[in-house]
Amino acid sequence: MELFSQDTSRTRPLAVRMRPASLEEFVGQRHLLGEGRFLERLIHQGNLPSLIFWGPPGSGKTTLSRLIAQRMKADFVEFSAVISGIQDIKKVVERAKTNALYGRRTILFVDEIHRFNRTQQDAFLPHVEEGIITLIGATTENPSFEVTSPLLSRCKVLLLEPLSAEEIREILLRALRDKERGLGSMQIEVEEPALTLMCEYSYGDARKALNLLEASAMIARGRITTEVVKEALQKETLLYDKSGEEHYNLISAFIKSMRGSDVDATVYWLCRMLEAGEDPLFIARRMVIFASEDVGNADPQALPLAIATKEAVDFVGMPEGWIPLAHCATYLARAPKSNASYRAYLLAKEDVKRFGHLPVPLHLRCAPTELMKKLGYGRGYKYPHDYKDKKPPQQYLPDRLKHRRYYPTDED
Repeated sequence: MELFSQDTSRTRPLAVRMRPASLEEFVGQRHLLGEGRFLERLIHQGNLPSLIFWGPPGSGKTTLSRLIAQRMKADFVEFSAVISGIQDIKKVVERAKTNALYGRRTILFVDEIHRFNRTQQDAFLPHVEEGIITLIGATTENPSFEVTSPLLSRCKVLLLEPLSAEEIREILLRALRDKERGLGSMQIEVEEPALTLMCEYSYGDARKALNLLEASAMIARGRITTEVVKEALQKETLLYDKSGEEHYNLISAFIKSMRGSDVDATVYWLCRMLEAGEDPLFIARRMVIFASEDVGNADPQALPLAIATKEAVDFVGMPEGWIPLAHCATYLARAPKSNASYRAYLLAKEDVKRFGHLPVPLHLRCAPTELMKKLGYGRGYKYPHDYKDKKPPQQYLPDRLKHRRYYPTDED
């Protein structure tokens, strides 16, 4: 059977049957495949470097790799990082060397390349560098964290974007019309609001959209309504990996929304994290830090509230823990902001590193022994409470830094 021949068997999922048969059928990623764009030029020239496709599920990483190999008449070898090992790599290299004798390129596609360990990734290096194989790795994780630096330096990273609602719509309509691979022979009607709902709830994932359409068609009685889609949809699981990039993206968005005093965005990102299963105490700890770093002395009550929130969440637990979290998050977002104490410490830290252990002025030193008193320890110290304004004219910094100012006097 040809590599890209279409299996129209109705036992196969709709998403598999509707895979594009050519680059012309491929929907999305116009920033890479549009006329004159980077990937379109490379394919046209037939000069393809090793690539890392980084993008969310359903954005077309696997399909695009197959179609590129088809267009370039290359031998396409598909790997899964879950089940393949170093011995399999050696077999592919031998196959690639044989292909090279006949002037044929070998494209090795590695799905979920981030799951390969360092040793496995290093096994690709010499063969990629010598051009024996052209590697296309696919990953949903940030390659900066998950792909080794040597391999990353030998590949061009291309970012694939989630499909737009319009692109998802185009894919769904094509599936509804196609009588051989799609649902065209079923003559199903789809109400416009139902189609819109499917586009929205696919979150830019073509596979998810087609699965939802197929599920809706199974339970519909010739007509897909919004009620049918909701029944087929059931409960969605939000994309979230507590140890991956999305974890850091969401907490970053949450903190920056509070810092920017956008209370609505603050509540949204908080809800996104909690509904996806984030540890509520992790969020509470971040708010304790925020209360000092970003609110500081502009509102000294922010820190006690954040501490109380952490204790409340620990005491109450989930699911009710979201209530004190939302209380504190909205307070912090609306509070006046000052990072003066945070910046003051960082400035002082720079001087500590630069000048080392500068001596404490004699008048500030403790003199517990007679010898220390004779040496001048504590001599000339002015007791602030003896002065009306509690601010005697007295130097507190080391001589070398006596004119240094870390904390702005015009800011809380």
